[in-house]
Amino acid sequence: MDFEWPLNRSFYMLIPLMEVNMKIIEALKKIKDLMRKADDIQDKVQCHCASYSHEQTSYGDRQKEQIDEWIQSHSDILKEVLRLKVALNRTNLETMVDIELGGKTVSKSIYAWIIRRRELASKQFTFWRGITDKGLSSGYVTNSAGERHKVELKRYYDPRQRDSMMEIYRSEPHLIDSTLEVVNAVTDLIE
Repeated sequence: MDFEWPLNRSFYMLIPLMEVNMKIIEALKKIKDLMRKADDIQDKVQCHCASYSHEQTSYGDRQKEQIDEWIQSHSDILKEVLRLKVALNRTNLETMVDIELGGKTVSKSIYAWIIRRRELASKQFTFWRGITDKGLSSGYVTNSAGERHKVELKRYYDPRQRDSMMEIYRSEPHLIDSTLEVVNAVTDLIE
């Protein structure tokens, strides 16, 4: 049996549409787009919601109907934004992601990695960077009586551990960003 290309339109109607799950990145972009549309509608409503009786309105006899349509559209858009944000939060809480830090694989939810990236990794880096010799060094000091005494620096921390931890926490934000960029592109939204 020979088929002509393109096939008859009714042929395509027989093929069931496959449901494609939305990815995290698609949801983020859709939310941004929907919020922009909501802002545009809000501006239109504010601009056209009232006029003087002697003025010609932009939509003529349909002015009230147009405003009602925009109000409904705004409400529908915000409902969709809410649905997407709830799904994003559910996905971020339920999806576990592994990242290698300091030679160890650490598994956390997407949400936990976001918190680490926004707040905690830099806080831990700053903590470890603050562990120093405080400008002290071994040598001699002179006391108030003019006597010289030899002093040794006493560290109450391991400099190698400090340097290692600083490197881990310095690189963690970049590792989180690069990993979550891939995760956002391949992970299905959990509805």
